[in-house]
Amino acid sequence: MSASFIQPAHRIASFKPYFFASLNQKIAELKARNVDIIRIDMGSPDLPPADFIIETLVEHARRTDTHGYTPNGGFPAFREAVATYYRRRFGVELDPMKETLALIGSKEGLFNLAQVILNPGDVVLVPDPAYPVYEAASLIAGAEVIKLPLKRENNFLPDLDEISPEILKKAKILWLNYPNNPTGAIAPLAYLEHIIQLAHRYHFIVAFDAPYTDICFGGYKAPSILQIPGAKEVAIEFNSLSKTYNMAGWRVGMAVGNPQIIQYLHTYKSQMDSSHFQPILLAAIAALTGDQSWIEERNRIYEQRRDLVVQALKKAGFEVEPPAAAIYVWAHLPAGYEDSTAFCTQLLEETGVSITPGIVYGTYGEGYIRISLGAPTERLQEAMARLTSWLQKA
Repeated sequence: MSASFIQPAHRIASFKPYFFASLNQKIAELKARNVDIIRIDMGSPDLPPADFIIETLVEHARRTDTHGYTPNGGFPAFREAVATYYRRRFGVELDPMKETLALIGSKEGLFNLAQVILNPGDVVLVPDPAYPVYEAASLIAGAEVIKLPLKRENNFLPDLDEISPEILKKAKILWLNYPNNPTGAIAPLAYLEHIIQLAHRYHFIVAFDAPYTDICFGGYKAPSILQIPGAKEVAIEFNSLSKTYNMAGWRVGMAVGNPQIIQYLHTYKSQMDSSHFQPILLAAIAALTGDQSWIEERNRIYEQRRDLVVQALKKAGFEVEPPAAAIYVWAHLPAGYEDSTAFCTQLLEETGVSITPGIVYGTYGEGYIRISLGAPTERLQEAMARLTSWLQKA
């Protein structure tokens, strides 16, 4: 008997599964047919954290007194470590107990922000293309989403002059993410200063997603938006150990900035989760406060992979520029191809190479593809060889 009376809440009824959940099913089917799949679609680092981080986890996991609940939002030592990291890395001073909060991965915080700030009918400004959770979280909260196009001619930055004062007056949150996923674009400090000025003038919150600030190339150092005077009054920044320290599966992130927003998030989290496994937080402290020199060598590996991918794509007819940061290459499809989903689906089925269609990230992502650098270098080389050969036969 079908339980037809069981229906989803209206706020999620129209949502489809997250793209990568559907992709995983397709890949599982291909693997069952013994297809050799090379995944360069998802932004999951293939390299491990430094040994001392793992050793800290193991050491504390073996203890008998580290397996109980931990304080919601992270115990004081972790929040102190976040403040230490921000002071050392960005020159930003944070009150550990009022201006930092541990997250079960920064994605959780991004989603929760919309739930604690937005009411039905509120207006939010979301870049397009962008990480899908910004829009999804806002829609689930009942907000009206206004898209801000990220165009190549504007270096994939929202054109602030195109946003009318009427819209800015209505806006409650402006989402930003630099270094950017999916485009790899960076935001000059002067641009971010202008954003903060607008936020003060029009009284909206700047939600700044910054998980790629420590993956930079060619001497570039990405800023925190909190470096800007007055930012803490209007901004909340989300960061993560997933990409900086190769700890994606560990699910450790942080929200930092405006203390009122931090308190709202803390209250919300107290109703929905029971914080982290203590050895993970202790290992995260080691990561944030310990030796940082290994990150430079890891970034050189990413840079070599970036150059490999960009060179191959250019030879294959893509329009692409080497990104200055993050772990993605964003490329416009070759002449004759317009549908990014069809392109990626056919590539996967005929070559076993899995890349992400740009349309996943928004309307203005159509015509582009995203390639992740989080795969072994030799597998990236093989993927590029397959892609090039496939296009030559097309």
